[in-house]
Amino acid sequence: MKHEDITVQDTITADRFILRPCRKSDAGLIAMYAADDRVARGTRAMPHPLPPGSVEAMIDRASQNKRAEDVWVIDGSAKGHAEALGLISLERMDRAQSEIFYWIAPAFWNTGFATEAVRTLIAANPHQSDRIFAEVFQDNPGSARVLTNCGFDYLGDAEAFSVARGATVPTWTYTLKIGE
Repeated sequence: MKHEDITVQDTITADRFILRPCRKSDAGLIAMYAADDRVARGTRAMPHPLPPGSVEAMIDRASQNKRAEDVWVIDGSAKGHAEALGLISLERMDRAQSEIFYWIAPAFWNTGFATEAVRTLIAANPHQSDRIFAEVFQDNPGSARVLTNCGFDYLGDAEAFSVARGATVPTWTYTLKIGE
């Protein structure tokens, strides 16, 4: 019998929702939101149009024991909101660092859900990171505001390839030292 390390991904409670691991039953809502060009264009890796099975594949990857990224559904169902408001994730980097990624479904933009999700994940610090990085496309000032509202400091300009756009896009890079 082979014993494997199982990386447990905890559920994290916020005021208006919980951050919980993805489930197979989330695929429909996530695919519906992710099919919106505005969501896909705000991310590096999400294609548009969304190929069949891609959300299911993401959920499968997020459920693997040896994953580099933990993905949480922003679930507002216990507080009368939608079961999935968006996604937030942390990707492990070396030297006790992580990179945070998030998106909120357009129906819930300008509600503070993204800021609350980022603050909640930082407070929980499930990777025990000393520093968290983030980047946003420069044509997405709302996401930049989320980061600055959560205490991130501007680090500099860069570029990242956007699959949905099929192009390299200018970004702003941010960092947050945990425990400051």
